[in-house]
Amino acid sequence: MCQPERTGERGGSKLKLLFALAVMGFMIFSAWRMIPPYFANYQLQDAMETESRFALAAYPKKGEDEIREDIWTKMKELEVPGKREDIKVSVVNGVVEISLDYSVPIDLAVYQFRIPFHPHADNHTI
Repeated sequence: MCQPERTGERGGSKLKLLFALAVMGFMIFSAWRMIPPYFANYQLQDAMETESRFALAAYPKKGEDEIREDIWTKMKELEVPGKREDIKVSVVNGVVEISLDYSVPIDLAVYQFRIPFHPHADNHTI
């Protein structure tokens, strides 16, 4: 008994493996580029919430410019793109509100886009 030759099927699994590795590599590369801005936004959001809760608890109480400067310092530390003027701070009747709108450019070599972020914090009671 002689088995028939399968010459038309040679190399198919190697091609599938290379394609799967290329897709997996692109996914890892994309995550490498996209996760840091989300992590920095999380840290900035946390800093804004802390600042809004404790801005009026210190003595002397912080004004809008001092709060804005603290957030600006945190933005520079986290390398968050944006301008000092983009930080909106409002202190009215014991309520502190801080907001910021910015976007981070992402370059995936074959596709470029921007991720918008809108962190907001206030000291309203729960």
